[in-house]
Amino acid sequence: MNYKTLQLAFDPGIATITLNRPEKRNAISFELIDDLLRAQKEVESSDALVLILTGAGKAFCSGMDLENLKALLGRTPEQNLKDSETMVRLFRSLYEFPKVTIAAVNGPAIAGGTGLALLCDFTLAVPVAKFGYTEVRIGFVPAIVSTFLLRQTGEKYARDLLLTGRLFDAQEAARMGLVNEVVPAESLIPRARELAAQLMQNSPASVRATKKLLNDHARAELDAHIGAAVRENAAIRTTADFREGISSFLEKRKPVWSGK
Repeated sequence: MNYKTLQLAFDPGIATITLNRPEKRNAISFELIDDLLRAQKEVESSDALVLILTGAGKAFCSGMDLENLKALLGRTPEQNLKDSETMVRLFRSLYEFPKVTIAAVNGPAIAGGTGLALLCDFTLAVPVAKFGYTEVRIGFVPAIVSTFLLRQTGEKYARDLLLTGRLFDAQEAARMGLVNEVVPAESLIPRARELAAQLMQNSPASVRATKKLLNDHARAELDAHIGAAVRENAAIRTTADFREGISSFLEKRKPVWSGK
């Protein structure tokens, strides 16, 4: 398949998806979402046993593309709901991917980028990597990502990260159990491939069955909460604070919140 926003490469047993918008810090655009969903389908139907996800350039993924953010201000309620459902499909497809996934986080992974990085089975990160659920800082609500984060870490950590919207580094992410290893930049991809080789020594049938077991265990809880998360994600976009948050972010100024 042809992809405009990413590169997909295959080696024996390993597929590597590289987000490839370095000039945009690999920001999430509607086009990238479509490419990533299609690339996952291609990997799923291939002989690869492990998927490595990484970014080109100095960033892993800086969050939503600025042009797409601007476009959100003019969306209808129906479009907002559809956008939210699309983001859920992206996150769940990665979280529930039937093959083992490794995120090789080569730089900042912010907002939706944090979601992509931390939803993989294994997350390796360079020391300078930054993470953050920054939605509340620009008038969003971290409804969808909160559903996954609460499964991955304790409630106190989740409340801290989601309510403050602060950035945190790879070392802190590792202490919270969100990152498996902090790896020197020059060793990141070699370490990801080394881990992939270790995983491929196991029975493919057993690994596949174990992933299904884990996904089945999580599914009921996700199904119970995702619907409400989608509605909250769409509803916040009708508020004055959302419009002010996006506008101030795009205009590089401090927001003036109305609380409405």
